[in-house]
Amino acid sequence: MTRSPVAHIRRMPAGRRRRNQRGVASAEYAVATAAGCGLAAVLIKLLTSDWGQSLLKTLFDLIFKVIGLG
Repeated sequence: MTRSPVAHIRRMPAGRRRRNQRGVASAEYAVATAAGCGLAAVLIKLLTSDWGQSLLKTLFDLIFKVIGLG
């Protein structure tokens, strides 16, 4: 009878399991960082365009009108 790989992992000490997965966490952080940088680049490009500038102006005019400053 062969043992399943899952049973072997459960018997491993907790510290050993964490040590083996250290690279996985680093890869997840790298992917999340790259995605965040990509989103920031798109937002910067969008908001510095003419359409983005008019959107921001309209938004701030509306906010100032609501709070009574505009």
